[in-house]
Amino acid sequence: MAKRKTDWDENKLNKWIQEGRGQGEGKDYKPWLTVQDFPSKGRVTRVFGWKTKRIHHIFTDSEARYFYLLEWEDDVLDIREHYPLFNCEEVIQNHAGLNFDLFKDKDTGTPYILSTSFLITLKKTNGKIAYVARSLKADYELEQKTALERLEIERRYWQSQNIDWGIVTQKEIPVVKSKNIEWIHSSLYPADERGFTDEEVDYYCKAFIDKLAGSNTSIRDFTTQFDRLFNLDTGSGVYIFKRLIALKRIMVDMNKKIDLNDSTQSIEIIKQSLPERVGVL
Repeated sequence: MAKRKTDWDENKLNKWIQEGRGQGEGKDYKPWLTVQDFPSKGRVTRVFGWKTKRIHHIFTDSEARYFYLLEWEDDVLDIREHYPLFNCEEVIQNHAGLNFDLFKDKDTGTPYILSTSFLITLKKTNGKIAYVARSLKADYELEQKTALERLEIERRYWQSQNIDWGIVTQKEIPVVKSKNIEWIHSSLYPADERGFTDEEVDYYCKAFIDKLAGSNTSIRDFTTQFDRLFNLDTGSGVYIFKRLIALKRIMVDMNKKIDLNDSTQSIEIIKQSLPERVGVL
């Protein structure tokens, strides 16, 4: 995929603002940066979000894994990636020790708009809304002077906004759980992508749970038998299995790699879904 030129000036800044980048909420939010803008340090990802119903632009594996954890968290209402820190110098009250010139284009002198990896909207237990900002960084980046300068600007920016901010490195991310969520993630995309109507997929989900009660075989054998019983395409039973996990109508150990060779006895049927805290905020 061709990447856009990274030349930066007032015209490009104004163009991006006019495009609505860094503005909006939920499905209407447009990230400040997209996967087409700059070379990535890892595998870039475009993911359709459960919560936002829009495409998210993810630059690194760590960002992707953290994103999946946020998708799983019931208290998370909105996820805004690459959220811009507009008017940094005006917003930050304490400029002591900060070198904003490091983050200006050398040719044009135009300030770069720094961004935070994720601005997250949370629903608190008292029903109120709260915001937290998280910067995803590789642990080695925390030893780089420019990266530390940037992080300090981020910290003071969010402090001035009275918003909780923190750094997350790959060491704080439970990789197995994140990969499990990634594995089931597409199961909540519109059912017609799998050739089902909403009514059909709801019916098969209910039938799956009914047949699961009292079953004692491998998950692989169970889903294969399910396909045969309902004359479904191969793999449909696995899709329904994933969807039921994603809907939290059945529970498996998400901290252990999901294995289709495990027994159906390892699956817990949930009568009423309860919020699960991921503990990464």
